Amino acid sequence: MEQVRIAVLAAATLFVGLSAGVFFTYSTSVMLALRQTEDRVLIDVMQKVNVVILNGWFLTAYVGALVLAIVAVVLHRGPEYRAMFPWLLAATVLYAILFAVTAFVSAPLNYRLDRAGPVADMADPAAVRAAFEATWNRWNLVRTLAGAASLLTLAMALLKR
Repeated sequence: MEQVRIAVLAAATLFVGLSAGVFFTYSTSVMLALRQTEDRVLIDVMQKVNVVILNGWFLTAYVGALVLAIVAVVLHRGPEYRAMFPWLLAATVLYAILFAVTAFVSAPLNYRLDRAGPVADMADPAAVRAAFEATWNRWNLVRTLAGAASLLTLAMALLKR
């Protein structure tokens, strides 16, 4: 059973790290580059990203991180895991925040951007961009920080092992 605990914790740490890295990359490069583009370019790129990111690789890491973090918490209950349990619980809560921001803020913004229609047909792409970009970036920073903090707390749990 101990090998299962270790494997779950290692996989949770890997998947949280991969997911946190995606949001970090957006905050530190992708959105900074898109900020320098014309409205239609940003909208077109983000509409395309919204489609291609829903792939098996990303979804496995993104959803798997939350599932594995929860399983790690369940598997590490008990007095022998007292030192690491709070770190695991904190990591799970932090990742759940990331997940909730995606579900309740980022994804709805993405859907709204997609519903704006083809970029070539937009009468006012500046308004579409304005309704999307700043809010999406602000909340992506929250996801980035929550993901990084979740990864850090998983690392702390590993150190307490």
